[in-house]
Amino acid sequence: MWLVFALMTVSTWGLYGIFLHTGQVHMGDPEYGRYKAFIFVGIAYFLTAILAPLMILWLNGAAWTCTVKGMGWSLLAGAVGAIGAFCVLLAFGARGSPTVVMSIIFAGAPIVNAVVAMVMHPPSHGLKSVPWPFYVGILLAAAGGMLVTRFKPPGTAGPPTPSEPHATIDPRGEVGSRLADP
Repeated sequence: MWLVFALMTVSTWGLYGIFLHTGQVHMGDPEYGRYKAFIFVGIAYFLTAILAPLMILWLNGAAWTCTVKGMGWSLLAGAVGAIGAFCVLLAFGARGSPTVVMSIIFAGAPIVNAVVAMVMHPPSHGLKSVPWPFYVGILLAAAGGMLVTRFKPPGTAGPPTPSEPHATIDPRGEVGSRLADP
């Protein structure tokens, strides 16, 4: 079952970058659309990362105690995840295409994970006990990220700015609708 969940994560995280870029573009605000999109990412995180586990814990009658160390590491994990998600938007704002940005991230993140995991939880028999295909895998991940970035298909920068009605919120908090400038 763990493999099914891992592959579901591959699918959803593989969609994350292009969906986020599309949401940013469809905000109709070339200067600040990425920040507006990130607000909705936060709302989705609240719904998914807070309400869903609370419901599972409540339905299963779980104890509501947590250790300080567990809470600290979990908050740190959330912070680095949120910072990473925000940096994706900053990369898009600096003219990085979703194809290139996400390829670099998804090739580089497993390398960072492998190195940090070995530092935090060293192999019981030292680095000599790590099989050589592990190191080859790290090199292949780096090479794969480089190849996808260097040879991305032409015209994959993202969708054009839309001309469709979208919600607006004025300073008084009133919600309206207007047509985006073409």
